[in-house]
This record gives sequence, C-alpha cells and structure tokens, in this order.
Amino acid sequence: MDTCYIETPLGHAKIVGDTNGISSVSILDTNVELSTVIPESLLDCTTQLKAYFNNQLKSFDLNLNPEGTVFQKKVWNLLQQIPYGKTISYLDLSKQLGDVKAIRAVASANGKNPLWIIVPCHRVIGSDGSLTGYAGGLHRKQWLLNHESEYKQQTLF
Repeated sequence: MDTCYIETPLGHAKIVGDTNGISSVSILDTNVELSTVIPESLLDCTTQLKAYFNNQLKSFDLNLNPEGTVFQKKVWNLLQQIPYGKTISYLDLSKQLGDVKAIRAVASANGKNPLWIIVPCHRVIGSDGSLTGYAGGLHRKQWLLNHESEYKQQTLF
C-alpha cells in the first residue's frame, strides 16, 4: 500500500491506497511530515481533495477500495449519493436501507467510514438538525458543512 500526507485547511490528512483504489483518507490530530513526492496511485486523490478545498470540485471521481463489512459498504455507498451541500439524518439513511430500526447500525457504519470527505459522512446529522458524532471532531464537521453551503458564513475580521 502507498501512503502520503497532505495539508488541508482542517489539518494533515493521511491517504492510503494502491492501484486497486483508495482504501483510506483520514484527518490527523497531530502534524506529521508532509509528503514531498506523491505516489502515482494517490495522485488523483490528492489532486481532487485540493480541488474540493479550493471550491473547484463538488463530486469525487476515484476508484475506492475500502475495507468493511457488506453492511458498512452498503451504508458508505448511500453516503456517496448525498448531494454536495445537502444533509440527511441518520433516520432517513436507515429508511433508505429499508429498516428504520437499523439507525444505530447505520450510525456505527457511518462512524467507521475510512474515506474522510470522499464518502461524505459529514453530511449526516441528527433528526433534529443537530451535529452528532463525527470521528474527525464536530468542529471539522461544522467547517465542512459551512464549506459546502451555498450561503457562506462571512467573518467580520
């Protein structure tokens, strides 16, 4: 597996994959030495992530190869169908799977998503509109939702 580290507005990201696809993208809570050379197998991913953060990309077109159970992969596939700038509740996601009682399993699969941003688990919120659970931290989830919002928050200073 190839690995590289890139800088994002939310911290350093670790990207892992090979010619079979990207297996994980994660945000780190510590700084690491950034990659000076990006492996060929990760080049499209790093390019698309940079374009996403520069407001030049709303949908990723990458070969993905995450490890997970059949159920987790089913949830992750549904997550990829959530449009840029939109959100969905865990309950609505479980309804799409055909089982409203699966809400906890859906939340668990969402939390185990190994493909930060590319599989947009940050677009899943509580039924009451609250920001609930996010492996990268709620501050990052809020940042990503603001980043994707058509109504950008302006700062005064």
